[in-house]
Amino acid sequence: MHSLIDVVLIQVLQFVALHFYAVQLCIKSCHCSASNNAGIMATPFMLSKDNIELQFATNHIGPFLLTNLLLDAMKNTARLTGKEGRIVNVSSRRHQFSYHEGIRFDKINDQAGYNSLSAYGQSKLANVLHANELARHLREDGEEIMANSVHPGAIATNLFRHMFINGLVDVFGKFVLKNVQQGAATTCYVALHPQVKGISGEYFVDSNIAKASSQATDSGLAKKLWDFSLSLIN
Repeated sequence: MHSLIDVVLIQVLQFVALHFYAVQLCIKSCHCSASNNAGIMATPFMLSKDNIELQFATNHIGPFLLTNLLLDAMKNTARLTGKEGRIVNVSSRRHQFSYHEGIRFDKINDQAGYNSLSAYGQSKLANVLHANELARHLREDGEEIMANSVHPGAIATNLFRHMFINGLVDVFGKFVLKNVQQGAATTCYVALHPQVKGISGEYFVDSNIAKASSQATDSGLAKKLWDFSLSLIN
């Protein structure tokens, strides 16, 4: 199996930049698959340039907007080529450790109740919910595009830079964490492998379908997040 992959570094922190990147991507190439891999973790409370809590903005809203901007092009490509399109949201097992209500819709920018790790879990929960709701929309519309989410594993990257364990990761990470190639394996598998053909709305760990949290499989919560996210980007 041979696949051509374009790797594009995108600044997801500002809506106007995402519109620019989407236009450039559509001009540059046709799209059969897209992997949303933006990620920051456990940052101090901050707002993005669009006035949204930074982890939620970076890890969920940015990829949500970019996916929406690319979706028509992906649909057209799937129809013209007859090839199945795939969208992969890179989530985390930390999606199980969001705030107790899952997504704090009414308090998304509430600094007083902010917890950096819970906020990260919230954004990763949003990744799974987004993929599930997107899969439902695409299925109902009869589109040959699959949407799934993945947990890539704990990887030795700079994702831990805002945490107290960062120094330990630098020293011991190579012994206990996945390297970048291993960490990318599940994402690449779900985006490209023939065995995943026709599978949508699932959560993968180590290249296998896994069980997500009860909140992550809550269809009502997924729809509410979809509508909430649309309200933020419009």
